[in-house]
Amino acid sequence: MFTLSMALIIMVSIAKAQYKKAQIDPEIAKKSQILLNPVKSKIMTEQEVRSSNLDRTLPDWNPGLVGVAIVHELPESVEQEIADKTKQKINNLKVHYPDGPEGSVLNNPTIGASFPANIFGGLTPPDNSIAISNGGYIVSVVNTNIQYYSINGTNLFSSSFTNFFNDPSLTGNIYDPVVLYDSGSDRFFMVVLNTSASATSKVICCFSKSNNPNDGWWYYKLTGNPLTNGCWFDYPRIGVSTNEVYVTGNLYQDNGTWTQSVIYQITKSIGYAGGSLNWQFWQGITNSPFTLVPISYGQEGNYGPGIYLISTHASNPMDQIYFFDLTNDMTGSPQLNAYTINQTYALAGNALQNGSTVVLKTDDTRVFSAFYLNGIVHYTFHSQRSNNYYGVNYNRLTVSSLLNWNVNFGADGYDYCYPSVASFGTSASDKSVMIAFSRSGSSIYPETRVFYVDDSGTYSNSTLVKAGDTYVDVYQNSSGVTRWGDYTGICRKQNSSSPEVWLSGCYGAVESNTHVLDSWISQVTGVTFGIPVLINNREGLAKVYPNPVLDMFKLEFFLDKKEMVKITLNDAAGRMVKLLLSDMAEEGKNMFTFNKGVLQKGIYFLQIRSGNSIIADARIVMD
Repeated sequence: MFTLSMALIIMVSIAKAQYKKAQIDPEIAKKSQILLNPVKSKIMTEQEVRSSNLDRTLPDWNPGLVGVAIVHELPESVEQEIADKTKQKINNLKVHYPDGPEGSVLNNPTIGASFPANIFGGLTPPDNSIAISNGGYIVSVVNTNIQYYSINGTNLFSSSFTNFFNDPSLTGNIYDPVVLYDSGSDRFFMVVLNTSASATSKVICCFSKSNNPNDGWWYYKLTGNPLTNGCWFDYPRIGVSTNEVYVTGNLYQDNGTWTQSVIYQITKSIGYAGGSLNWQFWQGITNSPFTLVPISYGQEGNYGPGIYLISTHASNPMDQIYFFDLTNDMTGSPQLNAYTINQTYALAGNALQNGSTVVLKTDDTRVFSAFYLNGIVHYTFHSQRSNNYYGVNYNRLTVSSLLNWNVNFGADGYDYCYPSVASFGTSASDKSVMIAFSRSGSSIYPETRVFYVDDSGTYSNSTLVKAGDTYVDVYQNSSGVTRWGDYTGICRKQNSSSPEVWLSGCYGAVESNTHVLDSWISQVTGVTFGIPVLINNREGLAKVYPNPVLDMFKLEFFLDKKEMVKITLNDAAGRMVKLLLSDMAEEGKNMFTFNKGVLQKGIYFLQIRSGNSIIADARIVMD
């Protein structure tokens, strides 16, 4: 039973590491603001709360209609444009496309722990979502199951959502799960949908009882038909602020026609304590935003009151980003303000894959992922890059000025789709990020990859996370198109001593003689972090041996001219461990010998610098 003391405990928990929202310059706001007339519901109370304490004696079965994930048709003009560009892509296909390089001289992301994730649950696409707590508990969800892991890949818990809830009132499919870790409260928040019919549509909001998901969850079955007008709720996105959690979704009529996007605004402290939940919703948002993404804080803690949201215009004309400011908590008379940011982007064709004429559905150009940090909103979607192929469109929006910077990352001959972004900075002022995405092409199977963007906006090549084992053709339609997206999951481990993210992506696999999309989890670390110095040349100009190092090691490098150099040994976070040498080095070949001394086992980075430039570097393993 919820008590005042329980609420106080939660409120003390969420009082840590909170940040204020940035203020938009008033003159800029006047020029960019959209006149909205949204309708805010009254504050409602959901009194029915249930516990997900699982009866582990029950058989783990799923009575849903397997394989019938709803496919919403895009506007006819959009579908035709995608079909035309897919045909052009096929007609202009080259015999060979080089596999990179895509980026610059930055170090590529390094994969740490890596292991298979949730099993194929019968629905496609997997809709991967992942969260990791400060305590190292990983919650990974897909259609139609949930699993917990330790950071070494040990499976701590696995269940279908049907068995997880064990709730006879939840009829039909339970699908589209999304999860986050609320570091300000040290809790998990998760949303799962139930049925695709207005009469039974539910938005199931789940709050972990502690920072260990094995301790169970409180859950609330909010209506998926908030206007009681024959609509049901789809494409959920979630976010968290200082005092609230938010759920956004698109409302569809029972005949499949999209009507509008809505925002659910929910008090989180009571949810974490299992009390009667207070919530309200927003509807009638003009300019028809599609798939609004609530924007959580990018590093440890929360911001508020209220929250930012972002959306692209998912159909023609594709020349605007919509940025929203929900100004306050429910108790503080909130308003919903909206602003336009001009950007030109376009659709591309569906994705090709090796070994099959079946193409992968790339959907539209909706925003998939975002976070807010130090006055800047980072967000990603895919858009046409070249020759009817998609690239990852990564953006940084400065809130105060509403100025937007973006880059489109990709390579001709490959589609880079369904990106998700997480902070990889060493501080709040460091704009470095990791971006995970799905990739496919005529010479490869569907796979998951990741790339790094540093503070200055320079990006690395991408690193393979999990290669596809085969093509995908599960539940293809009559036109030879099968589902590929909708989401790739990524999250930052907030209390790691150096930047660290975890991701969950999909890849082509064979299950029961069927070519499906399976899921994979990986830890990502190991680049040169933070705000970089000017880099001239990199790996290859320096040689360290033996490597791994047992005791003594030798360094060889070459210089074009005699100059003063500093040789430093840095840890994985880019911090200097030891200054090995500061002296004049000769033109041509130079050789130095060092003793590893009392250095602990692990990975280090040796750098040779001249002034503010890195002449060469080398990765060293101390054994």
